[in-house]
Amino acid sequence: MNTLERAMPAYREKKEGTVVLKNHGDGRLAAVIGERTVAVKLRQCFPWSEPTRHLSLRDGDDKEIALVDDPASLDAESRQALELALADAGFVLEVTRVLEIEEEIEIRQWTVETRQGNRSFQTHLDDWPRVLPGGGLLIRDVAGDLYRLADPSRLDKKSRALLWAFVD
Repeated sequence: MNTLERAMPAYREKKEGTVVLKNHGDGRLAAVIGERTVAVKLRQCFPWSEPTRHLSLRDGDDKEIALVDDPASLDAESRQALELALADAGFVLEVTRVLEIEEEIEIRQWTVETRQGNRSFQTHLDDWPRVLPGGGLLIRDVAGDLYRLADPSRLDKKSRALLWAFVD
């Protein structure tokens, strides 16, 4: 056992790959590591082009307790639980129009139309939309929800004018 493994038990757990995932009846995902069961949140790490790989499992304090590099390495029950959690985590609102973007102290307030209905959300002033590999923009709000603009150049004139600072 190396120094890092002795100093960080969580590192050993991640390295050994002994995590088992289960769905609780209330829709939460739980990680069973050895004798310990922990309610976890799923965070997709990278890259955006492979959203089902490199998944961080985090406890209530947002501390990573396990890392799933490849869901195929999990048992069938764990894979199924992970797939359900990914469906929840992967919910992305598709923006069809940008109605308003206002900057306030430390916050940018967005009002948009999505395929799912009108939405208002906030981003920090220093959080800019990400350019996606296949084109388009991805915006993560302060609550962690995702908004995608598939092709900003195809939006209406007002939407494009509001987005000018975010696109080429």
